[in-house]
Amino acid sequence: MDKKKVLILGIDGLDPRMTKRLMDQGKMPNLKKFMERGSARTDLEMIGGQPTVTPPMWTTLATGASPLVHGITGYYRHNVQHDIVEYNFDSTNCHAEQLWNVTSEAGLKTLVWHWPGSSWPPSSDNENLYVIDGTQPGGINVGTAQVESELLMVASTKVQEVSFRSKAASDSQVPCFITGMEVAEDDKANDLNLMCNRLTVKKSQRVTLKAEENVQNLSETPMDMVSSPIRPAKGWTDAPADALECTLLLAKGLIHRSCLILKNAEGKYDRLAIYKNKKATEPIVVLEKDVFVQDVVDEAIKKDERIMANRSMRILELADNGSSLRMWISAAMDFNDDTVWSPKSLLKTVVENVGYPQPVCLAGGSDEVLISKCMRASWDHSGKWNANGIKYMAHEQGFDVIFSHFHNVDLQGHMLVAYLKKGSKLVPEVCQRLFDEVYIQTDNYVGEFLELLDEGWTILLVSDHGQTTPEHDTDVYRLASAGVNASEMRKLGYTVLKKDENGNDLPQVDWSKTTASTSSYCHIFINLKGRDPEGIVDPADKFELEEKIMTDLYSLRDEKTGHRIVALALRNRDAALLGEGGPDSGDIIYYIAEGYTADHADSFSTINGTCGTSVRSVFIAAGPGIKKNYLTDRIVRHVDVTPTAATLLGVRMPAQCEGAPVYQILD
Repeated sequence: MDKKKVLILGIDGLDPRMTKRLMDQGKMPNLKKFMERGSARTDLEMIGGQPTVTPPMWTTLATGASPLVHGITGYYRHNVQHDIVEYNFDSTNCHAEQLWNVTSEAGLKTLVWHWPGSSWPPSSDNENLYVIDGTQPGGINVGTAQVESELLMVASTKVQEVSFRSKAASDSQVPCFITGMEVAEDDKANDLNLMCNRLTVKKSQRVTLKAEENVQNLSETPMDMVSSPIRPAKGWTDAPADALECTLLLAKGLIHRSCLILKNAEGKYDRLAIYKNKKATEPIVVLEKDVFVQDVVDEAIKKDERIMANRSMRILELADNGSSLRMWISAAMDFNDDTVWSPKSLLKTVVENVGYPQPVCLAGGSDEVLISKCMRASWDHSGKWNANGIKYMAHEQGFDVIFSHFHNVDLQGHMLVAYLKKGSKLVPEVCQRLFDEVYIQTDNYVGEFLELLDEGWTILLVSDHGQTTPEHDTDVYRLASAGVNASEMRKLGYTVLKKDENGNDLPQVDWSKTTASTSSYCHIFINLKGRDPEGIVDPADKFELEEKIMTDLYSLRDEKTGHRIVALALRNRDAALLGEGGPDSGDIIYYIAEGYTADHADSFSTINGTCGTSVRSVFIAAGPGIKKNYLTDRIVRHVDVTPTAATLLGVRMPAQCEGAPVYQILD
């Protein structure tokens, strides 16, 4: 009998309310085909755990265990022993067995393809287990191989000198006539790497959190910018007589590339040829106006060394007379970086048969041109690369089980979901249309895998959470913290900052006066004697202090509605009722009330937002072993995904699994 084959197709941030609406409108036809060949709840929903954020939820989906059991309790980990807050994707922090260890032990060739929840480093040395990345959400190799920053280049006959400025533009409409553009000091990391790389922050170095500084709100993230004069081409080995020239700066201005602006047969300037220098006879690439070009291979700088890397580029505007030009350049990817590939030989196999790992774009801001032509286009290409890679592994490398994840909805949603009701620089209707188009993109991605159903694969389509648009315009970030101290804890008097000689707040916590602080979404930690290095609260006073903090949390009110903004606050021991708590959680765990939530990560997993959004998860299954065109009333939970997959594969349950197979959909 042939081995059963299972693909878990994970899509981060996919919301069942949004999905069902667009599917019913005929805008997600591939998902409808998938539904007709499989089973789901009537509303497509799956109840997730808390907190509704990437590392703990993908860990639950891999282990069948709650955060209380597996120990990945937030996006960040409060490491009390070392007095640090650290990024929480490390598999060594996971206390539960992952299903991929079970399947590889059972003799099934198993691939973990960028699963951002306790997959890296590999948690088993079994020869049947192959693992690619999982160290961050953005994309394969983003955390280790993506270097430099995305940038915009503007060139004009009015510009006098070539110049570079770090973080100088937030949309595509930067002016072409710019002066005073001296080279800025290297800011050491682009914004995506800042978000995606391992974070380790000393508690004493935590700074005050402001709403506009939160990593979830990426809509105004600035980009690097290059400004260049456009002049008649001179000094070239081989350039047409009517060609114009400009200069592209890469690597924070340390790499110069000479460019020719060229005419077409009609006498209009419509393309840009990029050369290593004026003596080169062959261009690195020729860009046509308004065409997205991927895999532009050129030099980049990584840790002060020159490497070869791939980039994506697009000319956004080029005047017919050649007088002005705007273009976007992606971050660079070191395609030889095999840091997060096990075995390392997998990288060469994938590159030779699928292509280079792709950079992803977060340069959308509130600019429709960048959102559509750069950000979403880059995710289109990344999705195609991911799908081709997974299918290549299924077809040519003989894998029996594949755990996969794609982060397009979540990261693009961080640009858009907060503005579906109130708008940004774009009106709400445009924000809503752009977000719908992200879901249509996702439908195309799902469509790539329908062929696997014909080949005997069973596919479980799952998400970790959705994303919500808040009903009320409230600064919830004053309480919901992302690795730094929220302002509300200072207002309530629990967190105290150090002062300078003039009595002004410094961005450092005064632990000699701080009784409690936040260090991750939904977690509040008591500064406890005998546990925390600088603890001041006597353990005998801990219960009463917790009671006071929870009472204060419930007293927080929205100024306009008068309603509370905290839905529930619990002691650590009581949070076990919701699958949280334990030594890896805060002393108090709280959840923001519906209507006041910000995107995701701060609420119950069942809440809705306005504009048809929710933070709920998706579960749909199709293929051998699954009933066709079947809807169930069974409540499906995150912890049920692992046992359902284990049952389909005929393997044992992971040791700490808490869920049960979704028997109702099994054929």
